[in-house]
Amino acid sequence: MAETVFFPGGRDARGTLDVAGARSASKSTNEAGEHAACVVACPPHPQHGGNRTDERLRAVSEALSAEGVDCLRFDYGAWDGGRGERTDALNAVDWAGERYDRIGLFGYSFGGTVALSAAAHGADVEATSALAPPARIGTERSAPDAPDDSDLGGIDVVADLEELPTEIPGQVCYGSRDDVADVIPVVEAARERGYQVVEFAADHFFVGQAGTVAADVADFLAPPLHNEYSRLFPPSAANESGARR
Repeated sequence: MAETVFFPGGRDARGTLDVAGARSASKSTNEAGEHAACVVACPPHPQHGGNRTDERLRAVSEALSAEGVDCLRFDYGAWDGGRGERTDALNAVDWAGERYDRIGLFGYSFGGTVALSAAAHGADVEATSALAPPARIGTERSAPDAPDDSDLGGIDVVADLEELPTEIPGQVCYGSRDDVADVIPVVEAARERGYQVVEFAADHFFVGQAGTVAADVADFLAPPLHNEYSRLFPPSAANESGARR
């Protein structure tokens, strides 16, 4: 079952909430039998056709449903070079936080960078997963001595990773043949932080592998969102680097 939702904030961002089945059998239910966990899924670049119907987002939603976890796939508001889109993700997390006990974040490509940056900028989440996140999105400085670009819309996610709370487990998945996004700086920064890093024999689009990728993402995100998992566990319990697919 799915329903359309609207977020506050004045950016006309909206989403589709995929409600998982088998509530009564789910690990992620509260005492009322309602789902207690939701993953907010950030779509790829909106100026290149990215939206909440993206194949990879839908596959992750289906994999999470099997774990009894709802998924909120959303569309960004007006183009803002990255930072406005990060605000949309933060608003989506706030919306979910008013309705669920535990929230996770996922994003693909541009959305992966948005998800990681949102987690570093105060999103109240239990875990974050990014698929093929580019190191930077939005406007870049034209030269090393150019004026500070803090008023522009770009996001440097490698710098943001340094601000991400260490108690939030993180995962970065990427394709070894990706020639579209500059993912390696993010992969290296993730490894340095002890995040789970998963390499797939794939290009940027993971053609024919959406289900496999989604299973890995769901396997990572579900445990922190289930009742028996606690942030009292050290991050190393959830972060295991070096996996390959």
